[in-house]
Amino acid sequence: MTGYSELKGAGQILVVEDDPVQRRLLKNAIERHGHVVHQAENGRIGLEMVKRDSGLFNVILLDLMMPEMTGLEFLEALHELGTQVPVIVQTGQGGIETVVQAMRAGAFDFVVKPVSPERIATSIANAMKLDQREVRARSGRRSRSGIVGFDDIVSASPAMIRVIDLAQRAAQSNIPVVLEGESGVGKELVARAIQSGGDRSGKPFVTVNCGAIPHNLVESILFGHEKGAFTGATERHTGKFMEADGGTIFLDEIGDLPLDVQVKLLRAVQQGEVETVGARTAHKVNVRLISATNKDLIEEVKNGHFREDLYYRLNVFPITIPALRKRKEDIPHLVRVFADRFSSEQKNGHRMTVSAGALALLTAYDWPGNIRQLENAIFRAVVLAEGQELSEADFPQIAAQLPQYDVVDHLALVADNTYREHEVEFAEFHAPQVSASDTRGHHDEMPENAIASVNPAGEVRKLADVEEELIRFALKFYRGQMSQVARKLGIGRSTLYRKLKDYGIDPDNPQKDAA
Repeated sequence: MTGYSELKGAGQILVVEDDPVQRRLLKNAIERHGHVVHQAENGRIGLEMVKRDSGLFNVILLDLMMPEMTGLEFLEALHELGTQVPVIVQTGQGGIETVVQAMRAGAFDFVVKPVSPERIATSIANAMKLDQREVRARSGRRSRSGIVGFDDIVSASPAMIRVIDLAQRAAQSNIPVVLEGESGVGKELVARAIQSGGDRSGKPFVTVNCGAIPHNLVESILFGHEKGAFTGATERHTGKFMEADGGTIFLDEIGDLPLDVQVKLLRAVQQGEVETVGARTAHKVNVRLISATNKDLIEEVKNGHFREDLYYRLNVFPITIPALRKRKEDIPHLVRVFADRFSSEQKNGHRMTVSAGALALLTAYDWPGNIRQLENAIFRAVVLAEGQELSEADFPQIAAQLPQYDVVDHLALVADNTYREHEVEFAEFHAPQVSASDTRGHHDEMPENAIASVNPAGEVRKLADVEEELIRFALKFYRGQMSQVARKLGIGRSTLYRKLKDYGIDPDNPQKDAA
């Protein structure tokens, strides 16, 4: 299948994974697609391999949670080396916080365990395409020729891999297709790929937005009219079906068609004939019909808004395209493609990159307008950008809608910059000086970042309890960045890992089971 089975050349893939079983499974899955696999049992060894064989690896597949050196620490060290190898992060946590953290740390892509071999292969293929600058060449060809193929569909998520697979099967025949999904998910892009992937490639592809045509003109626009057929018909008009003869007609928002026009559409589908308004005879047409809707057509049938016989004629091969918020894995790839395309179209022609922070911000947002909204946001940012890299500051409207994300990640950025630049020192966290009576009366009123020195009974707390609470707080404050936590606590990473195990603390969810 295009997207993961037809890779252009073998790649050198470094797998950094501490679980030997997972390493073996990943090795087998990756080698099945013709790549060469190198293995490292932890981040430290993996980093040494990168230092020793600089330029060898095309892609790095990295586990996020490992002893000795975490995936985030590995990414940090990789950044300091100045290497540009795309890194695919594996995480056992599918929450958006984990995703944002990985993207901010510089990950090219992320996969959630358990991951299928197809998903891994697709992600590697996308990373290698970026590495070979094929995305830029492809987007340039597309803008000049206007022809869209399956290779132009940016896919990383399992849901979109399934969509492409179904669409490729549909392209091999003339079966009627209905593309379902919210506005802006890319239904027309998939329709054009079906056209170019079949035997009608190069033939007319005619698009009709049924929801944008006045109801009294729908019939004329679809099927045409003769001169004098009605008031104002001063010229003969060829309908969209006649224009698409030999090719494909794409009826977008077909659920908005008036019922009387649905009758004529049914005849066109059943008999391959269209009745031009004002004509005495019907015209034979040979068209491939692809429909699209953002409505639930079966509900429209039940409500009497859509003909049942037409529904069963059209809904032979339905393909549901998921909303962008349900396939966030695609967002980083879409962002890079759009930024590359729009920047190449600007007068200066300089290729624009996207910072890890911006990728994290855009991945965190749910995009109610789907791909169309994302594309417009990138276009605006590219036009207004002053530098050669898009950052979080270039997306103020998106950041304003994610206040919680902005606050949390700003703290993480401040903490990271403070350590690196040594310009500002954080205030130390001191236990407040409270008496036993004060503690009994106001224990619940203490600020969130305060660690009490006495318990509700007025007795000094055990050192282990205070230490555990401080570690949990530090993990939450630094958002699981183990190197930062260890440095600020003044202990080594191995000591931190041991204490996490002793206290039963989950670094991905430090407040879980907290006392």
